[in-house]
Amino acid sequence: MLKILLVNDTNKQVGRLRAALVQAGFEVVEEVSSAFMIPRKVADIQPDVVMIDTESPSRDVLEQIVMVSQDEPRPIVMVSDDGQPAAIRAAIKAGVSAYVVEGIDVAKLESVLAVAQARFEADQALKQQVKVAEGKLNERKTVERAKGLLMQLRGLNEADAYNAMRKMAMDRNIRIVEVAEKLLSMNDLLT
Repeated sequence: MLKILLVNDTNKQVGRLRAALVQAGFEVVEEVSSAFMIPRKVADIQPDVVMIDTESPSRDVLEQIVMVSQDEPRPIVMVSDDGQPAAIRAAIKAGVSAYVVEGIDVAKLESVLAVAQARFEADQALKQQVKVAEGKLNERKTVERAKGLLMQLRGLNEADAYNAMRKMAMDRNIRIVEVAEKLLSMNDLLT
């Protein structure tokens, strides 16, 4: 059973949305009335999904979503009366996984939450791929800088500089990027 944090960012009662969630078999673990409570409540209760009912996503709500998405990422569903493309784009950019306009049908609630979870998982996988690619790129830049340093200091050509670092890495049973980092650090220390 999904645990849901329900956020009421409207002047209206959220009772219908809460009742629809319970009727659909979801557990509303807590209901809050201020967007500023979202990050703390997410950290405290670790819900599976955050559902926000809002007339239109305000800057404050979007900022809190960004904070949660960075610190405690999880699927976020926004139910809003605002169907303007700019509002939808801003919400998605902040970290909303599913944006539902003009209320929510109880019969479709399970599908909306499934879409939000699938979108969230896809986004997280993509972010992880980007993080890995950035890490590899940074490692490659470090190796290239160290290789250039060896070429400059020892008068080696590119292949010989790389082979020297590779041999050192193999002799010490460490990765070549670690050799490169040590060479660069040693050079910084001596200059």
